[in-house]
Amino acid sequence: MHEDGGFDLEAYKAAFSDRTKFVAMTQMSNALGTPMPVKEIVNIAHEKEVYVLIDGCQGAVHDETDVQHLDCDFYVFSGHKVYGPTGVGVLYAKQKHLNAMRPYRGGGEMIREVHEDKVTYADAPHKFEAGTPAIVEVIGLGSAIEYVAQFDRSALHAHEQACGALARDFISSLDGVTVHGKACDSAIVSFSVDGVHPHDIATVLDRSGIAVRAGHHCAQPLMRRLNVPATARASFAIYNTLAEAEQFGRALDKAIKFFK
Repeated sequence: MHEDGGFDLEAYKAAFSDRTKFVAMTQMSNALGTPMPVKEIVNIAHEKEVYVLIDGCQGAVHDETDVQHLDCDFYVFSGHKVYGPTGVGVLYAKQKHLNAMRPYRGGGEMIREVHEDKVTYADAPHKFEAGTPAIVEVIGLGSAIEYVAQFDRSALHAHEQACGALARDFISSLDGVTVHGKACDSAIVSFSVDGVHPHDIATVLDRSGIAVRAGHHCAQPLMRRLNVPATARASFAIYNTLAEAEQFGRALDKAIKFFK
């Protein structure tokens, strides 16, 4: 990672060795909002005959994604990130991998034949879907994906970036505020306030009707790299407006004055 939060492709290339068998990479940092050069990441790994899994939890909702163009071996994201239910998600894999992989659990519907000394499995994807699926959650996820798919993804991406850029510019001008991850504009704005814990900032913002996430964001090594206990994170979505981005900035200014 570069100091501005950008992805260091040269360091990535240097990390490969003869022992490297698999690459797991996020499409977009949930902690900094930095989009990754996923296509290049995949190409470099495949040149070395290494498989790649892309975590698309942020990318699936904030970016245009074509798994065939990316040529990734696996792609995953969680349902609630695309405005669907919790407890459900998506795993995409190339057919050759699905055919080669063994099931990770057993149950009804995934077995073709059972004998005293052997078992044969159904064809993919059924061999990975043991037992009763999360029927209600899957239907809800399907509806959420259909809802998002009706919009122009390029326009949504531009709108979210505009909200993030406006908020980022506003809060960068506030005294004592550090914006983390300045490699490029995105819908995610991660920040910290000098002398104030992000949990306290989040609590005061909540009183102004502003919901942000505060904590490690499952990235404690990054927090140590940034030398902060945690960060606060504003995430703009398709339903947010530029006026709300400005409101967030004013609320943060008010919160800082409360603690100072």
